Amino acid sequence: MPELALLGGTPVRTKPFPAWPIWDEKDVEAITRALKNGKWGIAPPEQSEVARFEKEYAAYHGAKHGICVHSGTTAIRIALQALGAGYGDEIIAPAYTFIGTVTPIIDVGAVPVFVDIDPRTYTIDPAAVEAAITPRTVGIVPVHFGGCPCDMDALLAIAKKHNLWIMEDAAQAWGAQWNGTGVGHIGAAGIFSFQSSKNVNAGEGGIVLTDDDDLSELIRSFSNCGRSSQGVWYGHYRIAGNYRMSQILAALLSVQFSRYPEQHRRRESNARYLARKLAEIPGFTVLERKPPVTAHAQHLFIWRYDRDAFGGLSRAKFIEAMHKEGIPISPGYSIPLYKQPVFLEKSFDPKHAAQRVDFGSIQCAATEKACAEEALWLTQPILLGETSDMDDIVAAALKVRDNAHLLLER
Repeated sequence: MPELALLGGTPVRTKPFPAWPIWDEKDVEAITRALKNGKWGIAPPEQSEVARFEKEYAAYHGAKHGICVHSGTTAIRIALQALGAGYGDEIIAPAYTFIGTVTPIIDVGAVPVFVDIDPRTYTIDPAAVEAAITPRTVGIVPVHFGGCPCDMDALLAIAKKHNLWIMEDAAQAWGAQWNGTGVGHIGAAGIFSFQSSKNVNAGEGGIVLTDDDDLSELIRSFSNCGRSSQGVWYGHYRIAGNYRMSQILAALLSVQFSRYPEQHRRRESNARYLARKLAEIPGFTVLERKPPVTAHAQHLFIWRYDRDAFGGLSRAKFIEAMHKEGIPISPGYSIPLYKQPVFLEKSFDPKHAAQRVDFGSIQCAATEKACAEEALWLTQPILLGETSDMDDIVAAALKVRDNAHLLLER
């Protein structure tokens, strides 16, 4: 039996996984073109890298409108503003997501209502959503977590029943589809992120998609100093900031995005292969992919760890052993959002409506289990490797499992 690298043996893998970001001279040429154009901020439509990318990206998802901004978090904020979210409104969101999903809710004066995830998918649990609705509820912010679409059929039915809007956080779900429809415009609006870790990335950036003409006008106004497409340049019709994307960033995004269909195909293929292999190992449960998920962005490959099947070996020790074998897995989020210091200490405006919430009393069992003992993540660049790279992940996991008793004896 091969000795664990953690105990002095030879690791399964010493070769690095694919590096990220991926770029070449085409990216340099695009940036140079935008630089030489001299229109680094707002540009006429025929010269605008931003306008071109907005159209390309919206069309890829089947959406009517796309509005670029400088981050995914900003995209959420202005989408919430455009949807009319304000002081004292309650907006339901999952407790297992990045904090950027919910800080915009606080920013617009609304109250985040944290609900649990479905442990089979790690996306928001529709039953928990319905149970959390009160007379103050105005909307739902489901997160297509890791690139996997939420159960949009169930969520749309709930929203219709209670007269709520849905704003999709698709920050990790470029090209993901529910029943053949691109996410991000299944609800009233949706957002995507282009931050440096993302599958489509330019360091920073975000976009809002919508099929609603009036909502699109509002979103663009809130991103552009409150201007109106029907007004004069120095006419300002709403209190708003300047959240526009630069032309240089959009030029880089266009090139990065041109590679995405092939990268998406490779991630999907490797993820399906890896899921089949890991599912054969007792103690691992790969997250469920429901039939309506016709495309998964595979920003994260996530599976669930059962320490009992490993003789009681802790997740932390399993991860340490895998790292020594050359596999950079992660436990992901270690703290549910409602246990983040900002919420426990209520580090926001003393007059904010969220001050009335006892965040310390919230308990979401599936979220807490994912954070504390269960979730294992692989990040998206790993899925750009070869089939042999996926085999190394499986081999390392089997090696640690077969030697788990030795780690328990230490």
